[in-house]
Amino acid sequence: MDTIASLFSFITTPVSWVIVQFHKMYGAIFGADTGWAWGLSIVSLVVLIRICLIPLFVKQIKSTRAMQTLQPEMKKIQERYKNDKQRQSEEMMKLYKETGTNPLSSCLPILAQSPFFFALYHVLNGIASGKTIGVINDSLLASARKAHIFGAPLAAKFKDGSATVHALGATVTDVRVVTALMIVLMSASQFYTQRQLMTKNVDTTVKTPFMQQQKMLMYVFPLMFAVFGINFPVGVLVYWLTTNVWTMGQQMYVIHNNPTPGSKAQAAYLERLSKHVTQHGKIRRRSEKTIVKAIVAKGRDRNEFERKFINGLNKAGLAAQADGSVVKSDSAVATQTEDGTPTTGTAAPKRQQPKRQTKAQRQGGAKPAGETTSLSKSDESEPEDARPAAAKKPAPQPGSGGRSRAQSGQRKGPQRPKSPSKK
Repeated sequence: MDTIASLFSFITTPVSWVIVQFHKMYGAIFGADTGWAWGLSIVSLVVLIRICLIPLFVKQIKSTRAMQTLQPEMKKIQERYKNDKQRQSEEMMKLYKETGTNPLSSCLPILAQSPFFFALYHVLNGIASGKTIGVINDSLLASARKAHIFGAPLAAKFKDGSATVHALGATVTDVRVVTALMIVLMSASQFYTQRQLMTKNVDTTVKTPFMQQQKMLMYVFPLMFAVFGINFPVGVLVYWLTTNVWTMGQQMYVIHNNPTPGSKAQAAYLERLSKHVTQHGKIRRRSEKTIVKAIVAKGRDRNEFERKFINGLNKAGLAAQADGSVVKSDSAVATQTEDGTPTTGTAAPKRQQPKRQTKAQRQGGAKPAGETTSLSKSDESEPEDARPAAAKKPAPQPGSGGRSRAQSGQRKGPQRPKSPSKK
């Protein structure tokens, strides 16, 4: 541990200085030697660090979603070059470079917190050993050793013996009960955070190995916290429990307001947004405009939840614009084609089916009912000789078969004579 402490000694002084500044503020309220003053100082340190890490958290979200999108392509590369690991790695790196994706971006918040975590561990270990460290002098060291959180000293550990615990002014039972409870809460918060990510904010339309990895981590991380937690001081458990709770709340906010496309969270979000837009006729927030803009830009690549959202707006007489806004449509209800592209305008007239003719009309060439021919007055008054030759009907010639054509239902050509009836 001395080697690790020496590696992070450059940040030990800043961390101890921040803790002391918060301790001055809370000490004036709760008392300098109370566990509330020192415990809230550690909590405030976590909040300050996590606020500074928000840009990295946003980058982590984008990287995670980009990796989820690339999973089908990555799987194809693995299957294509399963016997050539070097070519497989080259194609993977090429894919990352083309899409601008960095797999390590999802680990940035954890990596950025590691120096602060080890620095705080070294500070609390120095308090337990009775050694001054950073800006913590002898008076602050004595005050920190007196501070207890629910009867457990800040520097006490689950595995400490009775002699060490009694030197800090506590009992072994109090220390183990408090540390065990904090370890359980720490593991439970980590499990819930990972489960929330898997059940609500994962694209359910694509089954990839990435989902299996996340599911495995959902059970591995809580076990790791439970195993390592028995070696952490109470102050470090306070730090880690606080950062887990912060991560859980931050993720709940992201899932509620900016869910992953294709996930259950997106379906619930678009349903809420559709109700609000239908009721008020406009988009209220910039983040909502950004999401609607992305949905409109997808076109035929929209998922089922996004198509349902666009169709719901069209049925309400609204139309989503390319800039993410929503305007009222004066045309009739819009529909959506099978490829996902919305089409607006009046509905096309239905095709009129022709009336069915009878058998006699089809064979005799008669016109359907309702269609009558009328002669104008000039035609009636005009003599037959004065009419054009084309209008005159030639008289049927004998033997020409005109009689057989006039009678419907008979075959053309000469008819076979009927046999005489027998009396």
